[in-house]
Amino acid sequence: MKYVEVRSKVKGYIEKIYIDEGQFVKEGQLLFTLNSLEFEKGVQKADAAYKSAIADFRATEVELVNVQKLVEKDIVSKAELDVIKAKSDALKADMDEALVNKEQAVLQLSFSHIRAPYNGILNRIPNKVGSLIAEGEVLTSISDSHEVFAYFNLSEIDYLNYILSPEERTKIVSLKLANQALYNHLGKIEMIESEFDHGTGNIAFRARFPNPDATLKHGSHGKVIVNKAVKNALLVPQKSTFEIQDKLYVFVVNHSGILAQRNIISKMRIPDFYVVESGLTKEEKILFEGVANVKEGYKIDPVEIDLDKAMSIESE
Repeated sequence: MKYVEVRSKVKGYIEKIYIDEGQFVKEGQLLFTLNSLEFEKGVQKADAAYKSAIADFRATEVELVNVQKLVEKDIVSKAELDVIKAKSDALKADMDEALVNKEQAVLQLSFSHIRAPYNGILNRIPNKVGSLIAEGEVLTSISDSHEVFAYFNLSEIDYLNYILSPEERTKIVSLKLANQALYNHLGKIEMIESEFDHGTGNIAFRARFPNPDATLKHGSHGKVIVNKAVKNALLVPQKSTFEIQDKLYVFVVNHSGILAQRNIISKMRIPDFYVVESGLTKEEKILFEGVANVKEGYKIDPVEIDLDKAMSIESE
């Protein structure tokens, strides 16, 4: 998403407002004019000074030609010719300076006409006609939201799992909106920052999403879902795990109902589940809930559950 604050480059009173809040404007379209009388006078003064400098230079050029002829006839000395040349060079410099001053005055005058930097939608206009605007003051802002950028962070482990698995890596991502609805357009990862944040240990990604219906607005929040295909994945509910000194554990239930604490290695984390890389096999059974209330060696009377049904109940 393009978003820019439109500011005044000069001080002045708002003379006219040509647009309204929420209006679509095109690049270069006139938005505001400030009182420009002072700048118009500045242009007139600079133009007069430039014309005067031109006249002085041209007069010296004529004088230089005449002196050149007199030198050739040995009527005046070459030293006098050098003096005239130096005078001509100085007046040429004055003329160039006067031209720059005129161009600067014209530029200042153009600053009293504020135009749209690109196509977009206008946001709030806080000042009205007649308001005194300071140099650099915000007049409005413009948003071009036909595409939006979503920034999100991954931990170093998740980043490495993503970047070091090219066969599983995808640049296509989804977006869950603030109301938990899934955005109906997919995005694409375009950029990964070059360094980790020292405070959080995370690294930032940027994804681009199309926004043809202008559903997404500047400052919107949501969750970016990185779509990653994992074949023959062994999933363990997050609620069935616990941590000890940064290591992940589950309770494995044997055929006698005895609990055994087991360290597992997670390949990645997805909503409500861990994808197990090692430490557990698909034939083994684990304790689904209540891990905080039992210990190693406890005997339970296990009851098998339908995991899909249990997790759907949990999410309601």
